[in-house]
Amino acid sequence: MDTMEKQYVIDALAEDSWRMFRIMGEFVQGFEEMADVGKAVTIFGSARVKADADTYLKARQLANDLARSGYAIITGGGPGIMEAGNRGAMEGEGRSLGLNVDLPHEQAPNGYQTDSLKFKYFFVRKVMLVKYSTAFVVFPGGFGTIDELFEALTLIQTRKIKPFPVYLVGVEYWRGLLQWLQGTLLRAGTISEHDMHLFKVVDDCTTIADEIEDYYRSEHHGGFNLPW
Repeated sequence: MDTMEKQYVIDALAEDSWRMFRIMGEFVQGFEEMADVGKAVTIFGSARVKADADTYLKARQLANDLARSGYAIITGGGPGIMEAGNRGAMEGEGRSLGLNVDLPHEQAPNGYQTDSLKFKYFFVRKVMLVKYSTAFVVFPGGFGTIDELFEALTLIQTRKIKPFPVYLVGVEYWRGLLQWLQGTLLRAGTISEHDMHLFKVVDDCTTIADEIEDYYRSEHHGGFNLPW
């Protein structure tokens, strides 16, 4: 190895070492700033949804209901469904957390956050979203939304976290995904029938706040039964 190659290796190792410290710093920041969150619900969904869309209005109202029941609302901090969740939480006089991530587009922090955290790394933000949540409510969304959904389901399936309610809002929107899960994965034996009951698909959001509260109470009495 000549001198130039050695220098390249040294520079690469130094860069990786500094990256490790940045990652650790983000974890420390997240743990410190969210340590007192208490019970919280994370709301996911598309950043591209407009404020007059039915899904936006549903997410906003649900967040309001949850906030008035004493839940903090956590979102990715951006526009669309994330904004609806934060907005509803503020209107319900609750804590409204936005876990923002650096992106080249779509991710300007919305103006409805009582607590705003900024992350460089997606995987650090994902840890925070799961660690501090009592439940997930997943509205129609794209790759990022689906990524977060299956992250949570995988952790519940493998018992790396305690089970918690996971709702998919929009029966028609999620129909194709459910057909694929049942017709391909379940039929091939790559998931079990039990895995299909780790989440609930709904159109009506009006009972979600009460169901999550029932789950939260059962959790503190030694039970972990999902509310369906």
